[in-house]
Amino acid sequence: MATPRLPLLSVDEAGATAAGIDLDDRKGQSSLYRVLLHHPQLARRISDLIDTLMADADLDARLRELVVMRIGWTSGCVYTWTQHWRIAQHVGVEQRDLLAVRDWENHDHWSGAERVALRATDEILADRIVSPETWDQCAKAFPAPTQQLELMTTISSWAMMSELLRSLAVPLEDGVAPWPPDGVTPTRFQETIATDMHDEEIR
Repeated sequence: MATPRLPLLSVDEAGATAAGIDLDDRKGQSSLYRVLLHHPQLARRISDLIDTLMADADLDARLRELVVMRIGWTSGCVYTWTQHWRIAQHVGVEQRDLLAVRDWENHDHWSGAERVALRATDEILADRIVSPETWDQCAKAFPAPTQQLELMTTISSWAMMSELLRSLAVPLEDGVAPWPPDGVTPTRFQETIATDMHDEEIR
């Protein structure tokens, strides 16, 4: 992987900074927050957003994780894919379904709501907007305004996070294997990933 573009705070420093802004100091063990906590106020706001979408949400956790994993795969963000591989399994998503998000349109074991959420995800990633047809399908699948807002915010927020993680070259934590379970990377990013690995080897 490429060298991080911002130095990681030490675990102790990140934990102390997190505690100082009333953030769970365990977050300071992650590479993400060891970068974000260079800017404590920003780290606090991002943490609040993520916690709202993950811990206090109306949107189904399985559906959320399918969307996040699709974003990780489509954007080539190893950190998003690898971290949420574990999180998704924790909320009960089977490995078969996680692997299927790589090519979700060619699998038929999705619910109607999951299929339209994945379609909305692809449209936002490609066009930065959901098409009128897909929005109408989302409104039927997720009739509550809270769910509609959470779906759009989940897609947009993790797309932003994946862009941030890749742009800052935030590394995986020590000892964490990339792209579980099989190390397969998205085809369009294989050359970039191979270059990053080569650059790391010669440093």
